[in-house]
Amino acid sequence: MFADLIGGFGTLFGDPATVGFVLLAAVVGIVFGALPGLTASAAIAMLLPLSFNLGALQALAFLYVIGKSGRYGGSIAAILFNTPGTAASAATMQDGFPMSQSGRSGKALKTATVASVFGDYFGEFMLIFGAVFIAGYTKQFGPTEYFAIYVMAFIVIGSVVGDSIIKGILSTLFGALVGLIGEDVISGQLRMTMDIPELESGMALVPLLIGVFVISEVIIQAEKAAKVKMITMGAVDPNDPGASQFTWPEFKRCLPLMFRSSVLGSFIGMMPGLGSSVACFVAYGEEKRRSKEPEKWGTGIVEGIAAPESANNAVSGPSMIPLLTLGIPGSTIAAVLIGVFIVHGLQVGPQIFGEENMVVVGKSVMTSREFIFGLFAAGLLGIAAYGIIGYWGGPFIGRVISKIPQNYLYPFIFVTAVAASYSSRVSIADVGFALLFGVIGYAMRRTKFSAAAFIIAFVLAGNMEESFRQAMLISDNGILVFVTQPVSLAFLSLGLAIVLFRAISQMRRGRKARNGTS
Repeated sequence: MFADLIGGFGTLFGDPATVGFVLLAAVVGIVFGALPGLTASAAIAMLLPLSFNLGALQALAFLYVIGKSGRYGGSIAAILFNTPGTAASAATMQDGFPMSQSGRSGKALKTATVASVFGDYFGEFMLIFGAVFIAGYTKQFGPTEYFAIYVMAFIVIGSVVGDSIIKGILSTLFGALVGLIGEDVISGQLRMTMDIPELESGMALVPLLIGVFVISEVIIQAEKAAKVKMITMGAVDPNDPGASQFTWPEFKRCLPLMFRSSVLGSFIGMMPGLGSSVACFVAYGEEKRRSKEPEKWGTGIVEGIAAPESANNAVSGPSMIPLLTLGIPGSTIAAVLIGVFIVHGLQVGPQIFGEENMVVVGKSVMTSREFIFGLFAAGLLGIAAYGIIGYWGGPFIGRVISKIPQNYLYPFIFVTAVAASYSSRVSIADVGFALLFGVIGYAMRRTKFSAAAFIIAFVLAGNMEESFRQAMLISDNGILVFVTQPVSLAFLSLGLAIVLFRAISQMRRGRKARNGTS
């Protein structure tokens, strides 16, 4: 394992251009994450067409590191603007903003940086060792087991993501419906194409992502029509040298907390569809509950930043485990990366850790196992890069962003999004699809439907159908094959147990709320 990782660094540094893209991704992700309203997913959606013209490792390393640094960048907006740059940083505001008001914005930003790097490294090593271990078992799975896994993922995503089980499941079903547009995987017949030639090969991923994540956000920002300003900083006490530093005693005090939050974030990351936004609030609530002085939480303490930031960044690596071992994305970013893997001829799943599949990287030919460890090395380098940039340059990035007029920024983003949707297939129809899904994404967000569930279901729908049809073709028991096979039955039972637990929990909360208001 360690030899593979060392070889991965050799692969990475053997191509200086890839190293350059990793460093560029660290900057791009921080900036996009720090822009209020925009997310790492939006950045990846806009830059996805560019990745198609890069080498396989360059493209995946670039987008993967943007996802990491974008999660961290959200903490800058949360601390300085009292607006979470990403949903993953919403809990960080509760203590980050009060610290900025009291003149300790430097301490808050450096605490967020250290906690983010700690959590991200923890999660990345969980990915490296966990994915290889799990892939050793999942490589024996066939279409029956995979269909059951897809069903479980749909149930988990639909029932867990968002506040409403019904809305989550409807979002999932809508994503699956859109994902089935195009050619039937077995018969080759066209379906739901409405005689539009561009839909014969299915709905393109790029315009759909740009519409849901970018254009919908531009509409929301236009609706708000409000400028985000840097807060008025409290005066820094010249007699307090630690006002702008995350001190060593504070680090030692936060270390057990960051470890626990990273474990929690890693576990949440492995569950399809949950993601960083869930991890940050769960970790914040858990550490506040454990604290001997819970009344101080929310008043501006470093623990209130360290807990959510280590948890939400620990999600990054483990959210890739379902993708690399089962072909199931654990997050919207992982769902986007599936498209990049496929474009570059890489089939995600346990076989990617094998020695039999060959990949062309630059002028070299290597096994897919060597390639994937090169991607892991890029992730480790990217964490160090955004950590260094954020620790020393976070306040500067915040000041620059605060001076950008939004009446210029969001129109520029809109034009760039339209150009990106057109460039993916050089099709004006894709621009129309992006605008259409921009309106749909806006409506989903306003009505509390889950865009994440929609995207993940869209990506999984084709593979789910293919697994189902293959299982039916090779089975003599018809649909009963899914309950007669132990592994498939276990996954289906797990999905059912999760949705029942979620439904019971919601009913109990509703009953408590009614009793509290009566």
